[in-house]
Amino acid sequence: MSSFIGKNYQAQGKLLLTGEYFVLDGALALALPTRLGQKFSISAGPADRLSWQSYDVDGSRWFSAIYDIPSLTILDCNEMEPTQRLQEIIRQAFLRSSLALDELAGCTITTRLGFSRYWGLGTSSTLISFLADLTAVNPYALLEATFGGSGYDLACAQAGGPILYQNKTARNVFFQPLFADQLYFVYLGKKQNSRDGIQRYRALGEIAKDKLDEINQLTLDFVACDSLSEIEALILQHETIVSTMLDLPRAQDLYFADYWGQVKSLGAWGGDFVLVTSNRGDQETKNYFQHKGFEVVLRYKEMIL
Repeated sequence: MSSFIGKNYQAQGKLLLTGEYFVLDGALALALPTRLGQKFSISAGPADRLSWQSYDVDGSRWFSAIYDIPSLTILDCNEMEPTQRLQEIIRQAFLRSSLALDELAGCTITTRLGFSRYWGLGTSSTLISFLADLTAVNPYALLEATFGGSGYDLACAQAGGPILYQNKTARNVFFQPLFADQLYFVYLGKKQNSRDGIQRYRALGEIAKDKLDEINQLTLDFVACDSLSEIEALILQHETIVSTMLDLPRAQDLYFADYWGQVKSLGAWGGDFVLVTSNRGDQETKNYFQHKGFEVVLRYKEMIL
């Protein structure tokens, strides 16, 4: 019987508050692990097979695949593209591991999301974190061989709270804003492919050191700020820099031009979640966004670990 059977694993989701895109070039970023994440469990299954079953937050099964072991040949699936992608990730993990693929024989791996898979909170990064842990390989090396990216999401997967992230190094940081009750996360409902955003950023060529220094200082200012008005000024400054560099409109200009607070894009611009500030009541704030068709509005403390 496989030594994997009976194992359980949990990884948190992620949000990048500062340094989006620039973190790829070594900028200091403030990253926030979410209360919501993904759970993984391994039970006994058919001999010489790996069965993989993934469930969304509503309990519906969104992914199902069966592989022959040790060949990893696809025997059955509900959708070919993600099945092939998972096949390659598993292959890359075991290429770097001292363990043999035979360990997966007779295993059923079940995954359960604590957030909607459309939210962009880390379905992929929690998967990489799990497989790297299972096969005892470097998670950043596995990420580089599969999805690519800065790796901040992997750091969030096992973090106990907010982190400062730079060049694949994370350190814990105290970030518990006194004005957290005036911060919200709003889901824009437009799932973004971070790889497309990264390509757009890379097309800019080498980023000037003074621009990276500016982002680094903004990140430190975010950590140190102690009032709503201060973080609103920092949000506007950060949004202006990224908007100008990428030649993309700010989310506030696109969707919320008449909003009384500030709106900050998070991660891949144009979709997933934005952070918003509000000096008005909870219901009035939620009503504003919901009347515009944005139903998912979460308070800061509901979302962030």
